[in-house]
Amino acid sequence: MFRNCSYGCGMNDDTTVRPFRIDVPQAAVDDLLLRLSMTRWPDDLPGTGWERGVPARYLRPVVEHWRDRYDWRTEEARLNELPQVVTTVDGQDVHAVHVRSAVPGARPLLMLHGWPSSFVEFVDVIGPLTDPVAHGGRAEDAVHVVVPSLPGFGFSPLAEAGRGDLFRVAGVVAEVMTRLGYDRFLAHGTDVGSGVVGMLPMVAPGRVLATHVTGPSPFPLGPAIGLDGLEGSDRERAARFNTFREDGAGYLHIQATRPQTLAYGLTDSPVAQLAWVVEKFAEWTDPASALPEDAVDLDRLLTTVSLYWFGRLGWSSAHALHEGMQLYRRFAAAAGSDGAGDTGGWGAPPPPAAASVFAADLSVRAAVDPGHTFREWTEHPVGGHFPALEVPDLLVADMRRFFGAHR
Repeated sequence: MFRNCSYGCGMNDDTTVRPFRIDVPQAAVDDLLLRLSMTRWPDDLPGTGWERGVPARYLRPVVEHWRDRYDWRTEEARLNELPQVVTTVDGQDVHAVHVRSAVPGARPLLMLHGWPSSFVEFVDVIGPLTDPVAHGGRAEDAVHVVVPSLPGFGFSPLAEAGRGDLFRVAGVVAEVMTRLGYDRFLAHGTDVGSGVVGMLPMVAPGRVLATHVTGPSPFPLGPAIGLDGLEGSDRERAARFNTFREDGAGYLHIQATRPQTLAYGLTDSPVAQLAWVVEKFAEWTDPASALPEDAVDLDRLLTTVSLYWFGRLGWSSAHALHEGMQLYRRFAAAAGSDGAGDTGGWGAPPPPAAASVFAADLSVRAAVDPGHTFREWTEHPVGGHFPALEVPDLLVADMRRFFGAHR
């Protein structure tokens, strides 16, 4: 990560909440464009396609768009329209978008992204959540929105080993909420963020009013799910989960075991970083979408990849996932299971919880929530792993309905 003051990421012992503005040095932008122009391309092996990874015949036009038509400065200016802050928690810089609603009585909502994503994932839902009346909702649905960059992501590069431990991350984001003046709050998470949301009631007991997560799935490095006794969507999702753990979890095995070795390619080649992210958008977005840009705006996707590139966060996020997976393994061993279950977690009384599941998700309720601790479990026939980018209206409606019932 760049360490100049305008970029807002210099480590210090200041525990205040400081204004933040994105300002990537022009030299970094020029370097990106040069590297894109000098890409050394692999061939596509005749007779193969997406089943072996991102085809060069697909990625070349995307790289050309990134180099010739995508405008980082335009996207940077749009992101800077959002109020942003940075604060240092126990030596770890944490960046966050913080948008206060103008509606009296609005409640605070903490929103946590996952991998391979960033705070950018939630940009399209901030307006409907903070100003619901202007977006077809009721004033009483209004919330103040806080979207941190999780340690290892966005503008919160890992300060040292251990910062990706999800319990520690949960404590960090709870402290961020304290510093922003919020004692009690709602929480929403996706992917890694949903794991952190599940741990918040343990590290911040009594402070979490209610939780909502998207796409909860069994531990991806755990055992396959038995299909006996499963019917309907649970059986279909279980079969897809079993295929995924055999054929689609290679990215996670690498990051969970050898993140530093992977980091060299992601740090030195923007095309490698692009392919590493695009593959997941291809596989995890709405199955009805033939290509990633059919499900998610291409420039929005490139903004996410650009944040990884400019901040050299391929290595940082890989180490964060490595540390998060160690915790999940300990959890699974202690629980004697696959690591799925009560999102309140490990004996702590959980707040009211709900889940939204979209078409591409591998969320098998019989495996994830056998005790039906989720008070609501809503399945949608569209969308995928990034609903705030793919189907923001559905996600906002689910959160409004559930959070509105738990005041």
